Formats: sequence, structure tokens, C-alpha cells
Amino acid sequence: MGKNILVMPGTYWVMALCRRIKELGHRVLLVDPNLNCQCREFADEYLQSDIFDWEKVTDFARKNKADAVMSDECDIAMSMVSKVGEELGLPVQGSDIIRYFTDKFLMRRFCREQGLKYPEYKMCMTKEETVKFFRTIGKPIIIKPLDSNASHGVFRIESEEDIEKHFDESMSFSRIRQAVIAERYIAGQEFTIDGIKTRNHHYTLAISRKEHYKHNPGIANELYFSYDDPEYDYEKLRKVNDAYVMASGLEYGFTHAEYKYENGDYYLIEIAARGGGNMISSVITQYLSGYQTYDFLINAALGEIKDTDFSIKDEYKGRCAVLKFFGVPCGGGVVKEVDGEACLKTIPAIKEYRLNFSIGDTVGDCLNDSARIGFYIACTENREELDQVMKEVENQFFIRIKKG
Repeated sequence: MGKNILVMPGTYWVMALCRRIKELGHRVLLVDPNLNCQCREFADEYLQSDIFDWEKVTDFARKNKADAVMSDECDIAMSMVSKVGEELGLPVQGSDIIRYFTDKFLMRRFCREQGLKYPEYKMCMTKEETVKFFRTIGKPIIIKPLDSNASHGVFRIESEEDIEKHFDESMSFSRIRQAVIAERYIAGQEFTIDGIKTRNHHYTLAISRKEHYKHNPGIANELYFSYDDPEYDYEKLRKVNDAYVMASGLEYGFTHAEYKYENGDYYLIEIAARGGGNMISSVITQYLSGYQTYDFLINAALGEIKDTDFSIKDEYKGRCAVLKFFGVPCGGGVVKEVDGEACLKTIPAIKEYRLNFSIGDTVGDCLNDSARIGFYIACTENREELDQVMKEVENQFFIRIKKG
């Protein structure tokens, strides 16, 4: 008999999860504020609601006898998943554990307790506290909300005037308390690392080197995934990340973390108990690892938590992938035409692509992750093939802009 699985929200990024739930013979109970959300087609029962409306969501779950509650690729949903699951007695990550993956202040403190590397930091409730920390550090800092997503409210601070300009906006995205986390800015190479936690182990499924837009070094425009790297010790990064996850008490689930490299060490920037967004968990990690990881996640959410071996087999260690975000030509304007979209459809290695605009739309340089104008995902058996695909797209795909 199929089970009733509550999923929230119903955005584009959880379509693959909803599709897999249906393929396995289960029913989808969907919650989303939009009447015509992207996952509506998969819903057996649907609630149009803010996912943070506690009473509506729990009543909906009880009425439809939910056997599990879950989400993926969505930071802001994870605390609510835990809260609803605990209320209904379902096998979710406890809120006492999930806070180590949602509260950036607690992440820093936990790193300190575990002897892991972290940038100097301070939780600041006022501009004055932030200015004092900035003066103490004597270098550029980052301010960010305690528990936001998609780079909302994240700013690099190079002067006290920058604090005056950005502090209130950054604080406005903090939900758990009215404060920001201020930390020393690390200028080194940035990485993402995606994994999966089974009953007794944490396995790394994918690591990427990140590159960023020139107009905003806090927003990534390329994630290049490979099993190893000629310049950086990925095995050391795996061990650092494993240490955090295993010490946290996380019972099961996907993990997605960001680290920066400085003077031979990896510093945690943030970590989440969900898969990487923009289809990293639904496309890239599954291709690179060779595993259908959603089957494990769904079964674990139903209480069937196993110690499955997700070690990367030798035949998959040469595989590579890229998540490449498009840039806006000439600082932006009105989209006049798009040339070469056919290559995104016909190159076999390109597994997914998305354009978040139409002809005639006005586009500009993105201010946060969710404002990027589109992307493609390419997966290949080796670096040479991937580099060739990226060159083909660069040479064929153009967004033509009309100024004014």
C-alpha cells in the first residue's frame, strides 16, 4: 500500500522528488502558497498556504493521515519539516539537531566546540555592535542573516558606511531572532560539498569548485564538479565535512555545505540538511554517484533508515558535471533575442536548462541567487568532454540586449 507523504513547498526544485514519490506508488500531500505551483500536477491532496502557517499545515497533515513529511533543495522549509514531523510523531530530524544546519551562529559555535576551522565571527543585534566587530577585525567582513537562503541579505562590508547601508536589510531576513552574523571575509577558493547521511555513515557524493560573478563576488556563476582536483586536497575536505555531520547527530538525509580554503585549511561557511539547490541533488549528485538517492531519502522519511553503502565506485570517479549560470550582457537591458538555445536542447550532455526570462523582459545583474536569469547542467564521463561542452555553449548561446 502506498503511503501519504507531505511535501512543502511545491516549487520547481522539488518536482523531481514529487515525481519519484509518485513513481514509488505513494501519494503526495502538497503545501504551497501559490494555487498553480509547479508541483501541483503531482498532488493527490493540495493545501494553498504559507508553509509557515503552523495550524493550517498540521491540520492538513492530520486530516490526510500523513505518514511522512519532507522537502529538498529548500533551506527555509527544513525547520518546518522538523516541527510538523515532531508534532505528528513522524520520523523527521529533531529540531534540536536541525538547528545546527539552519542557524549560522550555532554552526560557528559548533565548529568551535568540535575543533573545526571557522572564520572569526560575532552575532550582532545592532549596527554599533557590527561596527565594533569590523574595527576589531580590521579587514573586510561579511554580514548575513542567521537563517535565510539564496544569498538574501548577504553583503560584503569594506567600510563603516557599508554597515549603515546594508545592516537593516540583512537583519530583515533573519527569522529566528533579530540579529545578523558578522564574520571575517575569507578571500580563498570556495567549494560546495554534497553528501548523504545513512544510519552510521556520511558519504560525499559531489564536490564543486565555485566561481562568482564579477559584479558580486557573493553570487556563484559556476559550480564545476569532479571527484578530485589537481590543486586542492578533496580527501581532506571530505574528512572535515564528515566530522561536522557525524558529530551533529544527524540521523539521516542529504547534506549540502560550502567551504572556503585558506592557508591549507578548509573553513565552513555554512551547511544544510538538504540537497544542493538548482537540481544539484536531483540531477548532479545522482549522476556523479550512480545512485538513485531519492529512494533512500523517501524510505528514511517513512522510518526505514538503513545503512546503505553510498561509496563512489571506481568507474564513476572520472565523471564531471557543471552547473553554469548565465550572465547578463552589458549590465542589462531589454531582452531583444536569444541565439543558440537549440544547442541547450540538442547537446546530449546537457541534462537540464532553464531561462528565467522571456523576450521583451528587462533583465539586470542579479542581486541574489534567486535573481539569476538561468542556468544549464551538463554531465560527462571526464573533464575533457565537459570542457568541450562548455566551450560549445559559450560559442553558440547568446542573449542579445537592447539598451534603454
